[in-house]
Amino acid sequence: MSASTVSITANQGPTTRRRAVGSDLANAAGENSDAKLTAGDTAAAILRDARKTPSQNQAKKSGPSRKSSKPVWLTVVSILTKNLALLLVVLGFVQMVRLVMLNSGRNVDVFSVISGDFDGKFFEVEKFVKTTMKAMQVQVNAIDRKLEDGMSSVRKEFDEKMGKKGDEMDLKLKAFDVRSDVFEKFMDEFRTKDLLSKEEFGEFFEEFKKAGRNGGSDVSLDEIRDFAREIVEKEIERHAADGLGMVDYALASGGGMVLSHSEPYGVGVNWLMNWNGVSAEAEKIIRPSFGEPGQCFPLKGASGFIEIRLRTAIIPDAVTLEHVAKSVAYDRSSAPKHCRVSGWMQKQGSTDTEVGTRKMFVLTEFTYDLEKSNAQTFQVESAASGPVDAIRLDFTSNHGSALYTCIYRLRVHGHEPRSSTPMQS
Repeated sequence: MSASTVSITANQGPTTRRRAVGSDLANAAGENSDAKLTAGDTAAAILRDARKTPSQNQAKKSGPSRKSSKPVWLTVVSILTKNLALLLVVLGFVQMVRLVMLNSGRNVDVFSVISGDFDGKFFEVEKFVKTTMKAMQVQVNAIDRKLEDGMSSVRKEFDEKMGKKGDEMDLKLKAFDVRSDVFEKFMDEFRTKDLLSKEEFGEFFEEFKKAGRNGGSDVSLDEIRDFAREIVEKEIERHAADGLGMVDYALASGGGMVLSHSEPYGVGVNWLMNWNGVSAEAEKIIRPSFGEPGQCFPLKGASGFIEIRLRTAIIPDAVTLEHVAKSVAYDRSSAPKHCRVSGWMQKQGSTDTEVGTRKMFVLTEFTYDLEKSNAQTFQVESAASGPVDAIRLDFTSNHGSALYTCIYRLRVHGHEPRSSTPMQS
C-alpha cells in the first residue's frame, strides 16, 4: 500500500471528529437561529460542548438528529472507493512521468534504427509469406499430379476391366447364338420328323393284337406300355450285338481276312508285310475298333482299295463303313468320301484275285457323310446278281487329307444262300 493511502486511512479519526463538531455547530445554530453567530459565540458553544458529560453526548448522538445520517457501511464503501480512485490516478501519473523520462534521454538515431528494424521485419515477414505460398503451391501441384495419376490409373483399370467384360460378353453371346442355331436346327428336324404316324401306330396296334395281350377285351394303357417296353428291350439287345444288330461276314474272328490293299501309309510299315504282301495292320479294318481314335488302317494318298475274303459265300444285302465319331475325333479329314463296293466268287482257300476278275460286279456306290452317324450302312443295289465270298472297297477321294486315308472298319451284311431271310445276330 502506498504512503498516500496510509495517510488517508490514518487521518480518518480527526476527520470524523471534525464532522461531529460540524454537526454540533449545526445543532447549536438551530437552537439559536434567532441570534447572529459570532466568533465569540462559536467558541463559547464549543466550550459548553466540551464540558458536557459523556452521557449527554451519547444521548445527543442517539437523538432524533442521528436518525437522518447515512449508514456506517455506506460511508466505509464510499471512503474505500475514493481511495481506490485516488490510487489509480497516482499510478497513472507515475507511469506517465516514467515514460517521459525514458523518452527524453534518447536521440533521433534510435527512432531511425527502430524504423529500419521495422522495415527489415516487414520484409522478412513478406519473404516468409512468399516462401510459404510457394511451398503451398508446390504441395498443391504435387497433390494435383497424384490425383491425376490416380484417376488415370483407375480409368485405365476400369477400361481394361470393361474390355475384358466386353470380350466375355461377346463370347457368351456367340455361344448363345451357336446354341440358338443348334436349338433351331433341332426344332426344324423335330418338326420334319414324324415320331409316330397314324399308320405306324395302327401297325403297332395290330401287332399288339396279334400278340394276344388283350385277350379280346379292351386295351389298357398299362398293357400297351408293357408291350412297348418289350420291343425296346429287344431292339437294345439286338443293337448291343456289334452295335448294329446285323451279322458281319467280314469279321476277322469269324473267318474273314484281308487279301490285298493299296500302299499303306507310315514309316516302317513295309517290313510288317506278310508273305502275301498284306500288312499286319490291315486286319484292323475287320475287327471292332470300339470308336477309339487312331485304331485304323491308313492307306497312302486320297485314293486306294482293300480286298476282303468273307467267312463264307453269302448273298449281300448291305455294307457298313465306319470311321471315328465326331465327338472324340481330333481330325476327320482322313475319312473316305466317294466309295464303290464290288464282289465276286473266289475258290475257298485261294488268294489269287485274278481268277475271279471277270465275274466281279458292283454291289453299291455311296458317299460317306461326316455329318451323319460314324457307322453308316448302305444297301446293296444288285443283290440278285448271285452270291459272293470276296468284296473290294475302292475309294476315289477323302474329306481333305492329301497324305493318307483311314479305314476304321468295313462290315458286310447278308444271308447265306440256303437261308431265305437275312441272318440276325
